[in-house]
Amino acid sequence: MSIARKIKAAGAQSSMIRKMFEEGAILKKKFGADKVYDFSLGNPNVEPPEKFRQELQKLAQEIIANKHGYMPNAGYMETRQFIADKINKMQGLKLAGDHVIMSCGAGGALNVIFKALLDPQDEVIVPVPFFMEYNAYVDNYGGVLRKAKTRDDFSLDVAAIAAAVNDKTKAVLINSPNNPTGKVYSTRNITDLARMLDKKSNELQKTIYLVSDEPYSEIVYDNVKVPNIFTVYKNSIIAYSYSKTLSLPGERIGYIAVNPEIEEASELLNALILCTRISGFVNAPALMQRIIARLQDVKVDVDVYKRKRDLLCSGLGKAGYKFEKPQGAFYLFVQSPIADDVAFVQSLLKKNILVVPGSAFGSPGYFRIAYCVDDAAIVNSIAGFAEAIKECQ
Repeated sequence: MSIARKIKAAGAQSSMIRKMFEEGAILKKKFGADKVYDFSLGNPNVEPPEKFRQELQKLAQEIIANKHGYMPNAGYMETRQFIADKINKMQGLKLAGDHVIMSCGAGGALNVIFKALLDPQDEVIVPVPFFMEYNAYVDNYGGVLRKAKTRDDFSLDVAAIAAAVNDKTKAVLINSPNNPTGKVYSTRNITDLARMLDKKSNELQKTIYLVSDEPYSEIVYDNVKVPNIFTVYKNSIIAYSYSKTLSLPGERIGYIAVNPEIEEASELLNALILCTRISGFVNAPALMQRIIARLQDVKVDVDVYKRKRDLLCSGLGKAGYKFEKPQGAFYLFVQSPIADDVAFVQSLLKKNILVVPGSAFGSPGYFRIAYCVDDAAIVNSIAGFAEAIKECQ
């Protein structure tokens, strides 16, 4: 049997996160689940809010005409309007329901966005480190992912992004709070980026879009605020997911929001709706769309994740690890005590600790810990982390 060469190559370099997750399943079977500390996959261990369960039960019993039938490809207007209203309330904007398109999570949203925007060899600039599947999302539509370094604290290096802009640049893709670092880009950082993109767009006489991937935008700590890109840059698009906000990763529900100030916004919206259908998504899941409309003011208890962050940072700090304390999401990006991050990850594996090497995110010399796990796993793993770093000294 023969498969596409590109897919065969991609399979050989498949996600290190999934590989570690699968390795964890083997170790758990061998040693017992309570003796294996799996920090590989960002799969929320916090249950959805109680109101989600209540509304799901209620919806299941309600008689609604065409409850499970076809719908407009952009999704139910009622749901889209609820989302627009929430964005307007939080940010003081004037989005209409027409500026929102329901999607199959943020991953589905990004694929639709890039299908609508990219011609072959168009470039998308991404700050490093970044979620590795961005490579595939851009390549799916003939685009090229161009990487730009970040500063030592993982904030945006606007000068580095500016240096990467050229006549093939179609978009800059940011992710805040960031996976894998937990960094939230400040208002000044985003404003500086927007100012630079305005300047470059004028110089090149073309539109450069700012695409913001925001599945963690409501998982933030210590009164940190996630700036809204719509208020600082008109040619901007948001991809959002409820996977983390409501702990619903398996339900694949999210949305695309388009800045109403975008030039030719109606043309872009029509393209996004068309691409939602012809990409095979057709539309986001009907039942989840109806549920989301009822839960715009609901989210998981973020303090649960904050407690996990603090437990982990305290334990690893005492053990001698170096890191930037995350401001959001549920990831800690730690400096490897040796240059070879893959080798150090293997040494942690011998302690039954599963993490992902920074190489998977374009940043060798680090490793990522997904701390959306039971508190006991964090507490009981610290001894193994301490042993591993001592063995390197």
